[in-house]
Amino acid sequence: MQHLINRRTLLVATLAGGLATRTARAQAAPFPIVFVHGNGDTAGLWLTTIWQFESNGTPRDQMFAIDLRYPLARAVDGVAQPGRSSTDDVMRQLAAEVTRVRALTGAAKVVLIAQSRGGNTVRNYIKNGGGAEQTALAVLCGAVNHGVIVSDKYIVGSEFNGASAFMRDLNSTPDELVAGVPFTTIRSDHEDKYAQPDGRFLGLPGVATGVSFDAPDLKGATKIVLPGVDHRETGYSPAAFTAIYAAITGHQPETIGITPEQQPVLTGKVSGFEADSPTNIGIAGTPVTIWRTDPQTGARSGNPAHDVVTGPDGIWPAFAADPSATYEFVVSAPGYPVTHIYRSRFPRGSRYLNFRPQPFGPNDAAASGVVYMTRPRGYFSRARDTVTMNGQTPADIPPGVPTIATTRLVAEGGSEIRGVFNGEAITARAWPAHENHVSVIELTY
Repeated sequence: MQHLINRRTLLVATLAGGLATRTARAQAAPFPIVFVHGNGDTAGLWLTTIWQFESNGTPRDQMFAIDLRYPLARAVDGVAQPGRSSTDDVMRQLAAEVTRVRALTGAAKVVLIAQSRGGNTVRNYIKNGGGAEQTALAVLCGAVNHGVIVSDKYIVGSEFNGASAFMRDLNSTPDELVAGVPFTTIRSDHEDKYAQPDGRFLGLPGVATGVSFDAPDLKGATKIVLPGVDHRETGYSPAAFTAIYAAITGHQPETIGITPEQQPVLTGKVSGFEADSPTNIGIAGTPVTIWRTDPQTGARSGNPAHDVVTGPDGIWPAFAADPSATYEFVVSAPGYPVTHIYRSRFPRGSRYLNFRPQPFGPNDAAASGVVYMTRPRGYFSRARDTVTMNGQTPADIPPGVPTIATTRLVAEGGSEIRGVFNGEAITARAWPAHENHVSVIELTY
């Protein structure tokens, strides 16, 4: 069965002038939810999805987002690689998390929601890790269920190769599923850069991949197609939330907006890199300073609103935020540039406000100032989106299928930089790169 859901515009409380506080609603699902992020990512990418579930009545203590220690896949699954994980590594971490969640909540089963590589992890856990009896439903968003290429010549041994032993095993049953576990797959109609017939997005232009736009489908699953969304938006967009919620509950959500809290409480993890690969291993002893900012200029207001140091697990102590305020988060992790992260207002609290310091790119250290603008929950599209930095569309955003989530601007140290993505606008300050500082405009939506 295949469904087509139109792309919808997110009604964000902080951008739309606020929503009336809603009365509590019944929990969306009878089982706790475990969210599994994609390749190289963190639990923090599920931030807005969790807010949307909460705004539709799902208790916060029934939702859990896993932080896989080494989130980036090995180049060859069976060969050890510093800073990267095998399919077995991440499967065992997910199995441990499900066991922990079941013990904590007393639930017999969980709902698993996964994006991109997370789909491989969930399928492997259900088929080969004893997860079938613990899983009530699996929802796979933009999962590489048939690989990004099917080849005996390119990316041989990768879990992302549809010809690999790993992928052949996952797809070995007649309906490509595991008996007793219902699956829903969510994919883009044709804008997912990892589900394309040509290999140009893999660095192999002109090479036939052997897969097409429907590669994230599974034969026996309920299939949902979202027009116009990119690879990450298959899991993190408003349209994806609507599809995920309906897959779990059997009906549409009451709202795709985010109901504000009076006193959002924020905390999260600071992690870094190992062998140039991103990790979700916390960095202990990292100073995190939070400044209230002028939303128009990015300038700091008053004394620090919060000035703390991460604990042994890399978690920074909780902060009671003002939902009407914008903030600058300064992360001073040893061995990295001092990273100044500028964010939109926070309508709700979260324990998944995770940070990684921004490494310098080529020539950054010699610049007067460098500002990165990043969209963790999607990519930038020239045709679909309004994307500007100081009024100009960044030249590094390519036409066609959305492929990049970060753009960069070199600026004078101390200058104001206004980043805009559709309805979200954030003003940052360019800090002196030659003094080991870098600025990041991190979009929430």
